[in-house]
Order: sequence, then structure tokens, then C-alpha cells
Amino acid sequence: MPARLRLRQLEALECVAETGSMTRAAEGLGISQPAVSRLLSDLASEVGFQLFDRRNGRLIPTQEARFLLPDIHRLLEMLDHIGEVSRHLNDRKAGHLRIACLPGFATSHLPGVLARFLAERPGVTATIEPDRPERILEWIVGEQYDFAITDSFDAHPAVTSETISVRSVCVMPEDHPLLAREVITPADLADQRLIHTRRDSAFFRELNEVFLSEGVEINSIVETRQFTAACELVLRRVGLSIISELDAAGYAGRGLAFRAFAPAVPHRLALVRPLHKHPSMITLEFMEIFRDSLRAFELATGPAQGGGTAPP
Repeated sequence: MPARLRLRQLEALECVAETGSMTRAAEGLGISQPAVSRLLSDLASEVGFQLFDRRNGRLIPTQEARFLLPDIHRLLEMLDHIGEVSRHLNDRKAGHLRIACLPGFATSHLPGVLARFLAERPGVTATIEPDRPERILEWIVGEQYDFAITDSFDAHPAVTSETISVRSVCVMPEDHPLLAREVITPADLADQRLIHTRRDSAFFRELNEVFLSEGVEINSIVETRQFTAACELVLRRVGLSIISELDAAGYAGRGLAFRAFAPAVPHRLALVRPLHKHPSMITLEFMEIFRDSLRAFELATGPAQGGGTAPP
């Protein structure tokens, strides 16, 4: 079996074929003329046929060499492309992101962050897949996605996660009388119809406990899994809602406004990725940028914004 051909031999063959000269090929390759001659001699020995004829002082590829040259050209182009892509990957300018998220994030906070990220990285592409938390966890455990945004959950041995507590606010039509208050309490909502998350959700259980501790019963009108659906219903004056400030901010100035809600009922998010899958540099960079985008909404960072404009 012939020895494996070396890349430098193929480069020498192509360069001499293009220039017709050992001297010019040596200059193009940045090596000595004897080195080019040795590369071609070794290559001819390995392939078992002559590579060049000399005519009128010029080296002309033999018929066999001409047959090889198109494949050699494609191979060298492919290697150049691989090198370029590798540089882009190293510079975080190329790659593909696979993101799973809660349905509300697919239409609220995530698109803006992702759009800015992609605008600065023309070689990066992305997939967004919204679904319920149970399915998202299955995907991450199965390493089908690089990164996910979901509700917080009990620890899982195949997942690494960070829990973030996002402030919750009371969202209402922008002409509602309760906007006169800086902070909304359960007592303020005793006579208001409320749109809220499903009764089996951790967020609703905590919200309900807060209301009961204040001696107020939630006046339920609609249950929904998604905060964005709650916003749409509030916009249509079905009732008011206690939701994540992340979702409320997306509706500020669009007919809705919001005020801080107390006692605090945080919406606990989990940023997760597969534990045993090595993350790409693009994934780690996007996770860091997305994490930073949440800091203005964290419970510990201060009071919620209100009125008709979203926080910066």
C-alpha cells in the first residue's frame, strides 16, 4: 500500500503546475527550490508515475498529473475553508446555536437579545424551539440543545443550571386607576379579576400563599401557562395579572403599564445546558450575554419599573 500523501507534496504539485517553474513554486511556497524538488520526487515515487515533462524550459504536468490536479485543487480549497471556519469559530464569528425556551421567551425577551448577538456575528446561525418545561428538560438531558431557558426545577445529574429570580409586577391597562399607586399589594387587588398561571405551577402556589397571608382570596378569571398570553388578556381588559417583569416590559407603551408588586413573588428561571456535553465557545458567549441581559430584572437589583416605558 502506498504511503499516505502529504499536504505539502500536493501543494508543491499544484504550485509547479500553475507556474511551470521550480523556482517560482519555491518562492510561492516560501521554501527552497531543492525542497520543492524533493517533495515532487517523493510524491512521484509514492504515486508510481512521472508528474512533469520539461518542454521549452517549462515544466508541464503529465496526463496522469493533470488527472489528479482538479481533486487536489478542491482538497486544498476545502482545507483553506476549514482553516477559515476554525479561525471564525475561535473568534466566535461562526457556529450554530440550538436554544430551547419557554414559549413566552420565544416572543418576548429572547428575540431581541439573539438579534443583537447575530448582528455582530454574520457567520452564526440559530434554532429556537419553545415548549413546556418538562419537554425542555428532556431535550437538555438528551443533549439535543445547547442551552435552555426554563422554569427552575429540582437538580438533575445530567444538567448544569443557574437559577435567577426575576421580579414580578402587576400589569394593567395604561389608564387603570391603580397606576396611581407605586406598589400594588394583594389588598389592592381584592376586587380585581386576576389572570394567573396554572394552579399547579410553583409560581401560582407562591402567589396564592402571599394573597392568603394578607387575608385576600385571588379572584380568578383565567388560568394560562404563558405570561405573554396573560398580557394579551389584560390588554383586552379581561383582568389584571401578576407576571414576570421581563414579559411586562415587552408590553410597556403598547397599551399596558405595570407597577411593583409586594410582598415579592419572584419568577424563578433556570438557565441550563447539558452537563456532559462540552459547550461551544459560541454557546458559552451567548449564555453570558443572555445572563447579563437579565440583571436589570433580578429581584435583588431594586424596585420594578412602571409606567408606559420599559426599563433600559
